[in-house]
Amino acid sequence: VVEKAVERMMPKESPLAQRQLAKLRVYAGTEHPHTAQNPKTINFKSKNRKNSRIG
Repeated sequence: VVEKAVERMMPKESPLAQRQLAKLRVYAGTEHPHTAQNPKTINFKSKNRKNSRIG
């Protein structure tokens, strides 16, 4: 879902956008090989009530 959202925000048919999307990495959970960069986990569910499924 996150990858598609980023892809739809990028300009279409742009060589730069295609290179940037090829380098995009999305990890599920807290395990990742980029510990030196100290990325932060984003809780989308708490940002907006529409980000959680009902039922």
